[in-house]
Amino acid sequence: MPRYGVELTPQGAEFSVYSRNASNVELCLYAANAKHEIARLPMERGDDDTWRISPKGVEPGMRYGYRAHGIYAPDQGQWFDPSKLLVDPYAIALDRPFSYHPELAVYGADTADLVPKAIVAQLEPVAPQRGRFAPGGLVYEANVKALTMRHPDIPEAERGTIKALGHPAIIAHLKRIGVSALELMPVVAWLDERHLGPLGLRNAWGYQPVAMMALDPALCPGGIKELAAAVKALHAENIAVLLDVVFNHSAESDQLGPTVSMRGIDNLTYYRTPEGHPGLLVNDTGCGNTLACDHPVMRDLVLDTLRYFVTYAGIDGFRFDLAPVMGRDANGFSPQADLLTRMIHDPVLADRALIAEPWDIGWGGYQLGSFPDRFLEWNDWTRDNLRQFWRGDARKIGDLATLLAGCSNIFQKNGTPHTRTLNFICAHDGFTLRDLVSYENKHNEANGEFNRDGHDQNYSWNCGVEGDTTDIVTQKRRVADIKALLTTLFATRGTIMLTSGDELGRTQQGNNNAYSQDNEITWLDWQHADEELIEHTAALAAIRHRFTVFSSAHFFDNDGDEIQWYSARGEPMEIPDWEDPSGGTLAMMLRTTDRHNGRPARLAIAFNRTDEARRFALPGGAKTWKTLLGSGLTVDPRSVAIFRAAGE
Repeated sequence: MPRYGVELTPQGAEFSVYSRNASNVELCLYAANAKHEIARLPMERGDDDTWRISPKGVEPGMRYGYRAHGIYAPDQGQWFDPSKLLVDPYAIALDRPFSYHPELAVYGADTADLVPKAIVAQLEPVAPQRGRFAPGGLVYEANVKALTMRHPDIPEAERGTIKALGHPAIIAHLKRIGVSALELMPVVAWLDERHLGPLGLRNAWGYQPVAMMALDPALCPGGIKELAAAVKALHAENIAVLLDVVFNHSAESDQLGPTVSMRGIDNLTYYRTPEGHPGLLVNDTGCGNTLACDHPVMRDLVLDTLRYFVTYAGIDGFRFDLAPVMGRDANGFSPQADLLTRMIHDPVLADRALIAEPWDIGWGGYQLGSFPDRFLEWNDWTRDNLRQFWRGDARKIGDLATLLAGCSNIFQKNGTPHTRTLNFICAHDGFTLRDLVSYENKHNEANGEFNRDGHDQNYSWNCGVEGDTTDIVTQKRRVADIKALLTTLFATRGTIMLTSGDELGRTQQGNNNAYSQDNEITWLDWQHADEELIEHTAALAAIRHRFTVFSSAHFFDNDGDEIQWYSARGEPMEIPDWEDPSGGTLAMMLRTTDRHNGRPARLAIAFNRTDEARRFALPGGAKTWKTLLGSGLTVDPRSVAIFRAAGE
């Protein structure tokens, strides 16, 4: 059991919270569904700086919060203010979502009516089972509300909730496009950034957590049981469920931010401050603060949170936002950091997926390829080079081959025999796939920041017209480019990721930072989905699943014939071919196994980036090859074709 939080006992409950620097901590109790405080009880400090109390008569459903007394001296890193009702960092349920109010950041302003209360809950673990995630499959990144809010088959009352994830219509779509793991963007309770309210905007993504275990009541009104039920429904169809978790910062933000939980409980324990400057906050995240994951208390909170979601919901793994923060201390990032090491060796997490976003904005923050062997890593090198190749950038043939083969340039360190790459074209942060080929520049005016937010370097193109167009030629060019990008992604070795809605042809109107668009800009438009694109994605998934070569993680043997590279002329690639600045064609030859019959097979994948149809002279001649995808050995302009050796 965790050292902190609430544990029900036959007599009532034991509450415990850590604070080294508080002079006094009080437990505030509220009756179930009541707004008024029924008791305020002083807690007792232990030798380990844990404050405890065991009041009698506490039952499931009662509400609670903490008030912490001590020095209020922000220039010394001390933010104690007993007027602030504080959410337990170990809260597992809240009575309502967070809502920003300026008084949350005002010293002396009582916030009992503004802050959600934690709920005392009786937990029931799910039946033990092995993690279902297997590297090499297709991860589908989804925002719960955006995925389900406009689906016509989902009952209106369930739209936008985790319950809707288990609906047969959602599961049928995931199965159709070959999803092996559904990755949910943050689902724990969050608090909007303070500048959004005056702009009439709301945070749509959830990367502003307060309590790490408490599911957001708007997304998951049924709490952990609702999540467990959705996971069970997805597991019944062999779909794993992953959670995107944020252990790098909290919604308490910078020195002007609200005091709602860890800041008021013990700022110097939970947050990193520059050495010798306790009144400042380290901002390796770009979000105003950085969690002190090197502190034992914060480390335990992270590990206990992961165990909680595995034990009580059956979650199969986690994607870690700005993951280098979890390996940081005052000296920077280390792959041998205590938290990462404990995570790898934790028995509850032993068979769960661990996926790192391997960068933050702090010193030495770009760590692609540096995480421990258990971690898969989001590969932005593949993302950028795949985009650059299809945009038409010069000298990209070699990079294309490298990313198709699993990025040995990044992951084959110290003789490592397998890749840990997670390849993607688009993610929640950035252009959608349709917008990638429709906009050369971002268009984020709707975010209210005068188009200053979001990345400027997107390696995007507009096929001749910026934004929406009725020009048929441009529309066809964009469709061809989307299909080529998808086919290339599905032909890469290792794990791949597709962002929800990209297979539907969704647009965000050129917004590449739509975090504040909790509206139809981000909600999937199911009724106008591109059926042709969905079918193309499904066909790619079927090919990828059928042949083992794509999902395998080991690097190709350079001395064997498991993979070979040919020019469109049908000749092995030579140095001049690799270095040709205008090179836009490549054939990848693969030896593999057909899962349908267990027999060996040969595949050929032809990439044609040029604006003209190109005839590929594959080894053995035309009669040797059967077309699986495309129009034959004369490969259409800006497309990818896939062939199988006949008779195998």
